Amino acid sequence: MTRFIVAPQWQGSSSSRAMQLIDGAEAIAGDLPRGSTTVVDGPTEAGDAQGTGVHRLSALVRMRERIEAAVRASDEPAIVVGGDCGVALGSLTPVAGDDLAVVWIDAHADLNTPATSPSGAFHGMVLRAVTGEGESFLRLDPGIPPTRLVLAGTRSTDAEEQRYLDHHGVRVIAPNELGDPDVLTEAVLATGASRVYVHVDLDVLDPAEMTGVALPEPFGARTVDVVASIRRLREHLPLAGATLTEFSPSSPTAAVDDLGTILRLIGALA
Repeated sequence: MTRFIVAPQWQGSSSSRAMQLIDGAEAIAGDLPRGSTTVVDGPTEAGDAQGTGVHRLSALVRMRERIEAAVRASDEPAIVVGGDCGVALGSLTPVAGDDLAVVWIDAHADLNTPATSPSGAFHGMVLRAVTGEGESFLRLDPGIPPTRLVLAGTRSTDAEEQRYLDHHGVRVIAPNELGDPDVLTEAVLATGASRVYVHVDLDVLDPAEMTGVALPEPFGARTVDVVASIRRLREHLPLAGATLTEFSPSSPTAAVDDLGTILRLIGALA
C-alpha cells in the first residue's frame, strides 16, 4: 500500500506567494486517505542562510530531517506531497542507491548551485543536491550520478543548468515527446537502473491545464500525457518513492479547480 507524507514546506521557494504552498499541501491532504497519510509539521520560523548561499537554510535542514524520518518509518513506498520542490531531498535520501534512476518531471531543471543560483532559493538547486553537489547540509551523499537522471517536460533552464546538462549528456524529454508514453520508459531503462524515483512539479503542465503554480512556463505538457507516461514507466520498474510539489493556489476556490488534475497525477504514482 502506498503511503502519503504531506510536507508543507515553503522555505525553499523563490516566489512571493511561497506561503500559499502551505494552503496547497493542505488542500491536497484533504483528498488523501487519512489512514495512510502522515502530515509533517514544518518549522514555524522562516529560517536563516547561516552564511551559505541558500536562503532559509536552517529551516530547510530541519524539514529535510523530518521528511527523511517519516519516509524511514516504513518500508512501503512513500509519495511526499509538498510544499516546494526542496522536499524531494529528504524524500529521496532513504531510498537512494546505485540501482536507482531519478525522473524529474518539471518545467525547470533545478540544477543550480548556491554559487550560480539567481535567487538563492533551494527549490532551484535541489536536483543538483541530489547529485551530491552544493551546500554540505543539503545534499545527498553519495549522490545520484547524472547518468541516472532523466528530465521530462523541462523547458526553462539557466545557463549553468544547461551547461551541466550538456556536459553530462543528461536526457531531457520535451513536453511534446511525452505524447508517446514509451519515450520516458525507454529513457529510464537506458540508464540501467532497476528502481525509479519520480518527482513531479505541477508547473510541468501547460498553464491552460494547471493554474495553481507560482512559476508557470508556456508550452507545457498535457496531463493525459504525463499520467500515461508515469503509468507506463511503473509497468516496467518498481517505484522507490515519489514527490508531487509546488501547488500554490491563489484561493480556496482555485484550489478546488485544480484538484481533479492533481488527483489524476497522484493516481498514476500510487
